Amino acid sequence: MKLKSPYCLSTLLLLSFLCSCNPEEDSEKKDSQYRTWTSYLGGPDRNHYSELSQITKENISQLKVAWEYNTPDSGQMQMNPIVVDSILYGVTAALRVFAINAKTGKELWLHGDSLKVWHSTSRGVSYWSDGKDKRILFTRGSELIALNAITGERIRSFGNNGVTDLHLGMPESAKDKFVISNTPGTIFKDFIIMPLRVSEGVGAAPGNIIAFHIKTGKLAWVFETIPPENKPGGNTWKGDRSRIGAANNWAGMAVDEEREIIYVPTGSAAPDFYGGDRLGSNLFSDCLLALNANTGELLWHFQFTHHDLWDRDPPAPPNLLTVTREGTKIPAVAQVTKQGYVYVFDRRTGKSLFNIEEIPVPKSPLEGEVASPTQPFPMLPKPFARQSIDLTAKDINPYAKNQDSLLKLLDSFDKRIYAPPSLEPVLLLPGYDGAAEWGGASADPDKGILYVNSNEMPRVLLMEKNNTLTSEASLGERVYQNYCATCHQKNRKGIPESGYPSLLNINNTRTEEEIGVIISNGKGMMTGFPQLTEEQKKSVIDYLTNNIEESAKEVTTTDDLTPLPYNHMGYDKFLAANGQPAIAPPWGTLHAIDLNSGEYIWSIPFGDTPELKEKGLPPTGTENYGGAVVTKNGLLFIGATKDGYFRVFNKQNGDLLWEYKLPAAAFATPAMYEIDGIQYIAIACGGEKLGTPKGNKIVAFTVN
Repeated sequence: MKLKSPYCLSTLLLLSFLCSCNPEEDSEKKDSQYRTWTSYLGGPDRNHYSELSQITKENISQLKVAWEYNTPDSGQMQMNPIVVDSILYGVTAALRVFAINAKTGKELWLHGDSLKVWHSTSRGVSYWSDGKDKRILFTRGSELIALNAITGERIRSFGNNGVTDLHLGMPESAKDKFVISNTPGTIFKDFIIMPLRVSEGVGAAPGNIIAFHIKTGKLAWVFETIPPENKPGGNTWKGDRSRIGAANNWAGMAVDEEREIIYVPTGSAAPDFYGGDRLGSNLFSDCLLALNANTGELLWHFQFTHHDLWDRDPPAPPNLLTVTREGTKIPAVAQVTKQGYVYVFDRRTGKSLFNIEEIPVPKSPLEGEVASPTQPFPMLPKPFARQSIDLTAKDINPYAKNQDSLLKLLDSFDKRIYAPPSLEPVLLLPGYDGAAEWGGASADPDKGILYVNSNEMPRVLLMEKNNTLTSEASLGERVYQNYCATCHQKNRKGIPESGYPSLLNINNTRTEEEIGVIISNGKGMMTGFPQLTEEQKKSVIDYLTNNIEESAKEVTTTDDLTPLPYNHMGYDKFLAANGQPAIAPPWGTLHAIDLNSGEYIWSIPFGDTPELKEKGLPPTGTENYGGAVVTKNGLLFIGATKDGYFRVFNKQNGDLLWEYKLPAAAFATPAMYEIDGIQYIAIACGGEKLGTPKGNKIVAFTVN
């Protein structure tokens, strides 16, 4: 762990002040914070925690639907609603913002173009008020938009007629590059600090941390996650800076409002999987940053993965909670990771509360690549997901008919932890999406208990040499191979089981105009490519729609970026012939971890496989996306699973207390709130992800 600041004197003085703060103050936050749900994941500490107690273990069997709201758009909703002044705010699958009566589900207003369909996803909105002025802030594309929370109308004094461009915090070279936000901004005083999503390929925009003034929409401060060469961390990047980018915070942040520190997990550097153009440890990618929330000044940092070649960026905001050691209460920040590790730090100083060891890892066999010789492993808690290195013959799926062939494949994979990308297949477990997901962890903030749901879907990492297409290839084919083939494959057949659809017959389902919008703006997991010229975009559309005559025409545009020497072969899952994971269950799990000791309280399979459940087989667990809500009086509420159930568990022992089949799978985190003395919990049911049916409902439950 490194303690470093570009402003040594001021930072040391600030840290001296912070360390003198009374740790007991964290436990003095009273009911008001945990009885509302006015910000993403329940509060600035991102703990998904509530002290509301009307719903209990004794009456949980009486939990029933209170109301349903049908959104105007169907499809995946990752949105965590917020509730302010009896109004529930959220975002539809097509990025329309809605306000509904949180007691009845009756729509109050809807903001958004009724004709233009956006294909991105959103995890919700942010709320700010100075008492009289009440605002909802959300993003659509690269636009940060401010709305009147009561009327839904744009606040014209904000930015340019109600809109600020997220590119404002970017260098001039990134002004036309793909920059959006899927996660609500973090509110601190009169600032909104924005998470950003950028491209993962060559020439991606840098992942700057950007704060805007909420009242005006003007830029407040910027922290550069890829620092200039003459700044601290700048010497950890070796190569052509025009070809590197990202290191962005896409998952959201937590803020300690009393200490005025914002905790920012940053993503991997771009391009993913091959780092020959960005040799070095690549600070401040894959880090937890502690920044002065007023200025963006760096206070401390820790890097989870050096020179990331696996897309191992932290997938969720950290949790701010209190940990007790030898009778002393310590204000802590805990970060869950895709690898299944939990890192826990004193949030004032960055000191790790458990031992972290730098352990040697394998070298890269690819020409031009230099993998980091070591990676940091926390000794406690132990990983909450299986690791690839631990898999043996007994871990093959017992329900698969092709067990012999699966075992041969398993034996052929490089299963070492942090085995670097290679021309030979590497098994990633946890997979690309990780053990922890963007839903993140819940926490009992005063008791130091963390609750996290996890995936165990193995993936195959494989590279190939980039055989540059000949000059006879059309521009459309070259653009496709450079930007699209990794996910949709060279043959355009895609990887449907991994969420990457076939494009072979796209002309039967999409118009050329719709294809063009998706190419520019992105869709779901897909980033957009606004940097393509109109000629490049037209050529690739012609190529995709099999307009051979058009795509083969002589063109004047050439590809402006030299391709990487190696291509990533796609996000393949390691599956059995029956479509199930090739490894034995559990395929999804749920855990309670005591961060005071680093020990597990309980671990259970999470979710089930219907066809196996019908045969009377034990729960298998299943893929899951979305987080839980935990209550002070002992309950844990969660949807998230592929099987489409909403479940309530006893948080003390993991026992299932109640379950309900939702109208569509809920790949989202619920929101808990109280109106007129009645406790509700609401969740977005959009389905679509993992091949589940689409839905369009927000469903609220109560025991009254």
